[in-house]
Amino acid sequence: MNRLGGHEAAGFARRYQFRGGRIRRVQMRYQRGGLTQVIFDLWVRSGHRSGGPSADTPIRLRLRLERVAEFRFQMRPNRPRRIIEEARFGYLQGLFYLMFDAWGLEPGETARVHDYRASEVYAAGQELYWEELPLPPADATNGGEEKTVPPPSAGPSSVVPPAE
Repeated sequence: MNRLGGHEAAGFARRYQFRGGRIRRVQMRYQRGGLTQVIFDLWVRSGHRSGGPSADTPIRLRLRLERVAEFRFQMRPNRPRRIIEEARFGYLQGLFYLMFDAWGLEPGETARVHDYRASEVYAAGQELYWEELPLPPADATNGGEEKTVPPPSAGPSSVVPPAE
């Protein structure tokens, strides 16, 4: 994984097009001593604006936040789930801040610590690592989406014999 420096946070946010992307997974790892990792697996697009062949390329991006100091993951019933509305990255007071729903900010407005803390999907930690993951084969899932699998049956009365 690549380590991101504090001075690189704003440039990193422009490298990818997060708006309209998807949060595929959020994983929390608790370790001894209270140190925590938060890992975000995202589907985003390339941030190249030139209109070339890589301008709209889908990318699987993994972000790993180390030594997490604070976080919030909250779901409200009237907000879209898993869709990244707006991503903001910042390095403030010695911590990397990430948020994926900057709904209270105007485009181009610089987020402050209180803006991150007001977010429903944010985390802050001392170190930030990132990597691009290989795309799965096209036939592995429905166009990158998870397959819908029915829940397991409740009892033997609902067992359906296989078709011949």
